[in-house]
Amino acid sequence: MTAPAELVAAARGGDAEAFELLVAPYRSELLAHCYRMLGSLHDAEDALQESLVRAWRSVQNLDDRAFVRAWLYKIATNRCLTAIERYGRRELPADLDPGTSATEIKWLEPYPDTSPEEHYLARESVELAYAAALQHLTATQRAVLILREVLGFSAAEVAQQLNTSTAAVNSALQRARKVIDSATPTQQTVLRDLGDETVDTIVRRWTDAWHLGDVDAIVAMLADDARYSMPPLPEWYSGRDDIRAFLVGGPLQSRWRFLPTTANGQLAFGTYLWDDTAGQYVRGGLDVLTIRGGRVAEVTAFLTADLTRFGLPAGLPR
Repeated sequence: MTAPAELVAAARGGDAEAFELLVAPYRSELLAHCYRMLGSLHDAEDALQESLVRAWRSVQNLDDRAFVRAWLYKIATNRCLTAIERYGRRELPADLDPGTSATEIKWLEPYPDTSPEEHYLARESVELAYAAALQHLTATQRAVLILREVLGFSAAEVAQQLNTSTAAVNSALQRARKVIDSATPTQQTVLRDLGDETVDTIVRRWTDAWHLGDVDAIVAMLADDARYSMPPLPEWYSGRDDIRAFLVGGPLQSRWRFLPTTANGQLAFGTYLWDDTAGQYVRGGLDVLTIRGGRVAEVTAFLTADLTRFGLPAGLPR
């Protein structure tokens, strides 16, 4: 869709309000794009802000027939490519290469869900498994895959955005597809197939088990090959027996309260543990669950997540 010519003309003339009206409809989707590219909400927000500053400085290059969305994506994508060179890739504990030093790691971060009517954000395209897999592509492959398969730009449009050839875009897309497993059902599909009543039951059982400190109830909900990790800690646990031993010796020594939410298009819980000094439940982290076959296949507990970004309070009273 082309932008109204009068808005473009006003923005080119230095009207900051007109510029904001031009870019406002695209802020949310551009932030999600930067997150997919960078794997970090903080880095994505920085990249978006820098991209909009660059767009404002170059708004004179936008003509009356311009496609504002494609123009903004070109700026944001190239800003992210520069950021990737500086930051490198982000990881989850279970995906670490053997021998990686914990001091070298930049961790993948959770992403707050957006309203369902914003269909262009395609919540499944920010799921943790997908976001983590993207990090193992080269920067160019990452950009091509997202622009082509998530955002629906044509190969010719992507070539123009990345200042390369259509043949190079198609080649990068083919290589990226070999890394990304698109056959795995998304969490959106899994949860939809389970149905609201079953999903509500999973949420209630998981919450109740943690409130009661009932390790048997928690473990009973796990898949046989479940994984449990807690970035920024590099350690992770696999299988019911290892997870049980970890929970008994660690987290279940404390009293917990869980509040359900969503993150990365998945079930999630804000977690709060009792603090005697504070006299209340304080932030424990954000647990993002992956469900498979009606069981919890993975728990990724982001210990430093800002719960207020996920519609939750920073702490809870007694």
